[in-house]
Amino acid sequence: MNTSTTQGRQYFLDWLRILAFALLVPYHVGMYYVPWDWHVKSSEIIPALEPLMALSSPWRMGLLFLIAGAASAGLMQRGPGFVRSRSKRLLWPLLFGMLVIVPPQAYYEVVTKVAYEGSYLDFMGLYLRAYHGFCKDGHCLSLPTWNHLWFLPYLWVYSLIGWALLKAWPRLSERFSEWIEGASRWQLLIVGALPLIAARNLAPLFESTHNLSWDWYNHAQYLSLFLIGLLAARSSLWAQAQRARWPALALALIAWLAVQAYFKVYADVEPPMALRLFMRVVYGTMQWCCLMAACGFARQHLDADSAWRQPLSDGVFCVYILHQTLIVLLTRLLLPLHWPAALEGPLLIVLTLALSALGYLAVRQVPVLRLLMGVPDRRKTPDRQALAAAATMAAPRTES
Repeated sequence: MNTSTTQGRQYFLDWLRILAFALLVPYHVGMYYVPWDWHVKSSEIIPALEPLMALSSPWRMGLLFLIAGAASAGLMQRGPGFVRSRSKRLLWPLLFGMLVIVPPQAYYEVVTKVAYEGSYLDFMGLYLRAYHGFCKDGHCLSLPTWNHLWFLPYLWVYSLIGWALLKAWPRLSERFSEWIEGASRWQLLIVGALPLIAARNLAPLFESTHNLSWDWYNHAQYLSLFLIGLLAARSSLWAQAQRARWPALALALIAWLAVQAYFKVYADVEPPMALRLFMRVVYGTMQWCCLMAACGFARQHLDADSAWRQPLSDGVFCVYILHQTLIVLLTRLLLPLHWPAALEGPLLIVLTLALSALGYLAVRQVPVLRLLMGVPDRRKTPDRQALAAAATMAAPRTES
């Protein structure tokens, strides 16, 4: 493997992106079994999985937005065409996904939840007409939907906001970098958590909807992380995270235990307001410390190139687009076998990853599908180059 010290580049951002997207597969398989609402549900519900799911749910998507901000900084450095590049990369897969990839999820959701008896073609007629009559307990399914592809429109809007922000204040990144340079690791962990703490206070007012126009809690956390990644791409944030990785991990684990205890004790009892406010501070701190620990350990241990990085980086976006529909379809295929979750769950993970990989291998052979599924052309790979450029712009590597 070629390390950053020999190549003058840092590769950990690519690896983090690959791992964060890959983590979506076991997470969404887990959603099939936990009590939380999802598109289809297993007959074997396992509440004991909830704490394990909560290990990644506070920070997994935030990490992707943080990395996307750094990648956007790299793309902006390449000159004009940023908006066109981002639109092509994100909006074509979104449109294709909503028309072709996502509808099977919605179809089996209405089959299992409201006992819809029509065929898939009948359903697609309703889907394309934006039918809103699939309702249960006062909640109606909005069609058409982007389901798990909500990341794409959010990232597109955040990219435009970041682009406009730096156009209006071109020295903003420099000022932010100056603060990072002068901050201690404890200042980084405490002050860096403030935007997520503030966002957490919006959670009781705005539930997570993944509706772009009314999802203010998620916008507060994900937009702030995207902008941090954008502004910090040329700073020493990554080196600071590497030095603070162990304190960040310790704080994250302590906060996670506190949050789990809080949810358990007050599952059926209203907590005091002072405690609720304090736990929002704990939760936001946990999120930020998880992110800093992930970045710090990745820079320490994954900051090297290998033959696997390029194909995995090329294919992981396609896997992201395909994986949730594959999970839903596979649950329907395995349903007649009545296997226990201990066998069925791991099989779902393996089959989803395998079929997603096969899908990527097929898609990359067809130019129009490469565009529609977000697979970069090997002859010109701006997003992979942007990640590398963003990593290169980070401060020189320091060992600790």
